[in-house]
Amino acid sequence: MTATLVESQPRPHGPVIAEIVHLFKVYQKTENVEPVYALRDISLQIHRGEMLAIMGASGSGKSTLMNILGCLDRPTAGQYLLDGRDVAQFDDDALSEFRGARLGFIFQNFNLIPQLTVLENLEVPLFYQMVSPKVRHQRALDLCRLVGLEDRGHHRPVELSGGQQQRVAVARALMNDPLFLLADEPTGNLDSKTGAAILDLFHNLHEQTGTTILIVTHDPNVGLQCTRRVMLKDGEIDIDQRQKKTRVALSESTN
Repeated sequence: MTATLVESQPRPHGPVIAEIVHLFKVYQKTENVEPVYALRDISLQIHRGEMLAIMGASGSGKSTLMNILGCLDRPTAGQYLLDGRDVAQFDDDALSEFRGARLGFIFQNFNLIPQLTVLENLEVPLFYQMVSPKVRHQRALDLCRLVGLEDRGHHRPVELSGGQQQRVAVARALMNDPLFLLADEPTGNLDSKTGAAILDLFHNLHEQTGTTILIVTHDPNVGLQCTRRVMLKDGEIDIDQRQKKTRVALSESTN
């Protein structure tokens, strides 16, 4: 059976900026072992300006899907169109360059460089793109203000709380004005209050700047904060979840 997209809300009206079509990711360790299907026949469109949750339990395939969407891995079969370009046509160098220039990543463990200040951490992505020191420093200052850390620019990560470090990670992901942000369990290492504050930050970015945000999470409370949710189960779009949502929608329409 071909899996189809599960949507919890009507499809967004922004243009499609990324699309995967009949995508598979298969791992074959040895010839005598059955192949493992990490992803099986996934089709999905991502629209500009949406806040999308990719959800599922451990082992559902959501991290594999995130790695492919973020150009950190390649599918075994199927097509991935990113900003109108077929990712399969990129060699490894071109793929790495595109990833650094057009995508923004936010990780559960922040991944900040401990020896650098907040502003220096923010400048790193543009440093590798050969942007002038003046331009990248001003961009870093602007983003510090955007995430509410204008008074922490000269602090190092160890001098910041977990929530502040995640704000730095969000700002760093925005430095290259990305096509979309990919956030991998962004509240996983935070307490509930701080996690809620980070989700508020995502909402503000989404509403004020139109930033497209993809959040990979197993937490249903995080998923409920997004405008659309895609559920994965055993490497496939969860058809049962789609049917459940359809039954709920039909029930509500008749009441």
